[in-house]
Amino acid sequence: MQPRNMSMSGVVDLAAVKAAGEAKAKAEQARAESARQAAQGGGAGPAAGAVPPSALVVDVDEAGFERDVLQLSAEVPVVLDFWAEWCEPCKQLSPLLERLTLEANGRLVLAKVDVDANQMLMQQFGIQGIPAVFAVVAGQVLPLFQGVAPEQQIRETLAQLVQVAEDRFGIIGIEVDPAAEGEPRAAAAETEVPAGPYDALLEAAVVALDAGDLGGAVQAYKNVLTDDPGNTEARLGLAQAELLVRVQDMNPQAVRTAAAENPRDPAAQIAAADLDLVGGHVEDAFGRLVDTVRVTFGEDRDTVRLRLLELFEVIGTDDPRVSAARTALARVLF
Repeated sequence: MQPRNMSMSGVVDLAAVKAAGEAKAKAEQARAESARQAAQGGGAGPAAGAVPPSALVVDVDEAGFERDVLQLSAEVPVVLDFWAEWCEPCKQLSPLLERLTLEANGRLVLAKVDVDANQMLMQQFGIQGIPAVFAVVAGQVLPLFQGVAPEQQIRETLAQLVQVAEDRFGIIGIEVDPAAEGEPRAAAAETEVPAGPYDALLEAAVVALDAGDLGGAVQAYKNVLTDDPGNTEARLGLAQAELLVRVQDMNPQAVRTAAAENPRDPAAQIAAADLDLVGGHVEDAFGRLVDTVRVTFGEDRDTVRLRLLELFEVIGTDDPRVSAARTALARVLF
């Protein structure tokens, strides 16, 4: 199966963002309850849904990718270790990643992918060599590093991953209990979380997207932003929905032909960049518009620049590809 979100290679998975907020609320509820019990002198045992340490390092295949990686990434950052039995560097890196994951005590999960048995996943992630390490946070794929890196460098990378997950998505990990048994995740899923003030509208937008009602999704997100301009899920969702509206009636061959024949035409390049992004070619989309800014002036240049900023919103402003494109844009403008 194709991992959700890989088709747009970085476009925000709206359901995962929503689930991330719910996961944070669940975790905060459990912590508050534990603190209350401790204050009453009753002690604080493990929260319902705590997992055993063995659940922090798992083997993942194509069939279970949706459940074991994408869905789980709404609760805890999932580190992907692409390895093979014949790979000697993998035999150095994998045990180190396992140890650091266990030391993180629930703030990370390590998913090990045997590339010999999962060639499709290897191709979808564009892996040219192993070991290769990625992360998935709230449904978004982040490349970390390839090859064997020094332990301190890996520690710092994982620490940054944990911080980004918490700061950007409110993902604070899962509780670990060495004595946990059974199916802890099912128990955790039963915890009720109070609905937020815009949950119904945001859910309506996701349903509209799934049904192909792009206009309805756009309007639902705009309704949320009217009352709450800073709502992250609505802002990201609107950017994605508007992108899909723009490309739904395009003739890809005609758009790409026009772009190739008119390299200085802002409209032609903007249309091609939209197609690039929907097709998962994020760097191509950004590079195309940066190059167009370089060769245009006045209102044309400003039109292209503003579309590029809109595409940054679709991907997420903390994405390293956005940071690189911002730097390239600054060099062109200044």
